[in-house]
Amino acid sequence: MLKPASPDIAALRIIDDRLRWLSAWTIHHANHIRESPDGLKVGGHQASCASMTAIMAALYFHALGPNDRVAVKPHAGPVLHAIHYLLGSQSLEQLQNFRGYQGMQSYPSRTKDKIPVDFSTGSVGLGVAITAFASLIQDYLTAHGMMDEAERGRFIALIGDAELDEGNIYECLIEAYKHDIRNCWWIVDYNRQSLDATSTDRMFERFDEIFASCGWRTIELRYGKKLAAALKANTAVAGWLDTLPNADHSALLYQGGAAWRTRIDKDLGKQAAPFLKAHDDEALAALMSDLGGHCMETLIEAFDTAQDDVPTLFIAWTVKGFGLPFAGHKDNHAGLMNPTQMAAFRQAMGVAEGSEWEPLGGIGANARPGAEALIEKSAIAREKRARAFGSAEIPALPAPAGDEQSTQAAFGRILLDLAKSGHPLADRIVTTSPDVTVSTNLGAWVNQRGLFKRREMVDVFAQAKIPSAQKWSASNQGQHIELGIAESNLFLMLAAAGIAGDLFGQRLFPIGTLYDPFIARGLDCLNYACYQDARFLLVATPSGITLGPEGGAHQSINPPLIALGQPGLRHYEPAFADELAAMMQEAFRLIDDPAGESTYLRLSTRSIAQVQRTNGDWKADALAGGYWLREPGPNAEAAIVAMGAVMPEALAAHEELAADIPGLGLLAVSSPDLLHRGWSAAQAGRWAGERVPSHIETLLSRLGPGAGLVTLADAAPASLSWLGGVLGQRVAPLGVDRFGQTGSLADLYAAYRLDGSAITEAIAEILLTAS
Repeated sequence: MLKPASPDIAALRIIDDRLRWLSAWTIHHANHIRESPDGLKVGGHQASCASMTAIMAALYFHALGPNDRVAVKPHAGPVLHAIHYLLGSQSLEQLQNFRGYQGMQSYPSRTKDKIPVDFSTGSVGLGVAITAFASLIQDYLTAHGMMDEAERGRFIALIGDAELDEGNIYECLIEAYKHDIRNCWWIVDYNRQSLDATSTDRMFERFDEIFASCGWRTIELRYGKKLAAALKANTAVAGWLDTLPNADHSALLYQGGAAWRTRIDKDLGKQAAPFLKAHDDEALAALMSDLGGHCMETLIEAFDTAQDDVPTLFIAWTVKGFGLPFAGHKDNHAGLMNPTQMAAFRQAMGVAEGSEWEPLGGIGANARPGAEALIEKSAIAREKRARAFGSAEIPALPAPAGDEQSTQAAFGRILLDLAKSGHPLADRIVTTSPDVTVSTNLGAWVNQRGLFKRREMVDVFAQAKIPSAQKWSASNQGQHIELGIAESNLFLMLAAAGIAGDLFGQRLFPIGTLYDPFIARGLDCLNYACYQDARFLLVATPSGITLGPEGGAHQSINPPLIALGQPGLRHYEPAFADELAAMMQEAFRLIDDPAGESTYLRLSTRSIAQVQRTNGDWKADALAGGYWLREPGPNAEAAIVAMGAVMPEALAAHEELAADIPGLGLLAVSSPDLLHRGWSAAQAGRWAGERVPSHIETLLSRLGPGAGLVTLADAAPASLSWLGGVLGQRVAPLGVDRFGQTGSLADLYAAYRLDGSAITEAIAEILLTAS
């Protein structure tokens, strides 16, 4: 890492002031000046921005290099936009449309904001953790020859101190230590205030220990240069201030110089007399707010001393609302300056009325050249990077042979065949799993392609010639990243790997596997990954009560419903190996398509008889969400609609009932998600004058008027029961709406109404109702 050039401290202070002004004014304009047709509060976080402006000025206009990437504290989003406004890469119209439709977003967004945003933030804690996984992906790309050393950068998270309560940060910290991550800075805005309260004092003392035990360097920026010098001259005041509780500190900062004087005199008496005598009330207030996170010299010094690749935690003491009328007040989180307060603030900042949006308004002619020169020298990206797609040819993926197969086993075989094929796509695949690599059938892939570690690690069992099916050597050429049992880390890893094309210009094809019921454990992180438009293949297996002997804790019910409502994630639930092969091929295509998305495959350990195909006509419909596995006859009165592992029950019931129910059809649903999307889009299109039926409408229109549907899924019945609303057909929904339990498949299917008897009864009810 190159050491930054000597800073112009005066110019940085000017930029600090401008960022505080522009961020506050942007929020004020949205709430008090811009027309509000609905009269609702727009909101914003003036106090949270004000505590960060010095830190961000020092970073963006001194410390950051062209390849460094930053996850900005969500509530400091307006400061990031103000930075780009100074750089000329953000428009006035966007600032004026803060939190408006298609304007600058409430929190930094990679996909929705016009400026370059490295990582979306908003769900607190997640933007912090993704920087560690992005660092790991950078190591991976460098080791695999996809990235030059000169292109490497540092990953920086700007953290609100309340974010340190988020458990995912510590799960990430443990994983980062295992993988020896580097080139990370986490900078804590330690203003000692959260949304509801002041921060707990005793926890602060533990942060150093927690991070140091995981190999991080910690640097505390407690006092600015002026306050540090004054405290050095009076050890009594220094000792008193070091132990002052957070709540007291914040209250005194809000109350001002007179309150400081009274409290210090009360607690220390004569010991503090020289200290107090040296400052009037106004000067005392300014001195006591001279904390490290607002002192430009202290910030620059700290950043310049951490130019190696050791991960570093900076704890920068700040004042929430620094320089604003509610600085330090415990209720200032969502506080907004009123027009009178804003007018006084404008005057204090030297901004003339009518010049509020001038990028360098209020700066004198002597100071302006230095600020302009520093802005011009900023090394950060000023425009959005082009998104990298079309990186690899996607080969045809043949289905593995076998009369009976489970989709889980077929997944492992397809991936193994691809690993052995030598196709360029295989070299861009990176797999990961939270300690369930073997039980999700990734073991053969890892045997073939190896574990990724920056430092070589021998397989001790293989070296000792102890027989094992898993031959896992580790090197920097491996393609599987093994994680501990923390699903949040899995999804953050997939998020980081899934935006590698955008961050590094190299598209990876990430595959993550986990147990289907435990998707819910990392759901916020999955949603975060999709919001970033990260591209990956998520393979969740085994699913449903079909995992009979494992019992309810391992039997999933609602993941198809989760997928139904998750933007950016396509759900497929194949029943047969050839369906799975087609869906994996499509998933890889979607990863590399500008208009694509991520894919979730819900697989099963149940080995079932494979259907015999006479042609490939089924494939396009299967990829669109469903196809007729058994064609309905003219004016069919009913159809069985089934998905995934319970297809054998549907087939057996169809065979038994077809002789008595003319034209009975069997619809194989491969993606309720895609069917619902298509139906919803067609409905919206009709309001716009379009008359194109959706795929599910076309499929169900093959049935006779008034036909009924029996839906069957090893999942919540609502996964398919909505199909009755498409054409107004009666539905008898079969599925799982109670926690599972241990047992044989026959016992469980009978108890939860997933067997042939349940299908027969449901068909009978449908037909009786119709007559």
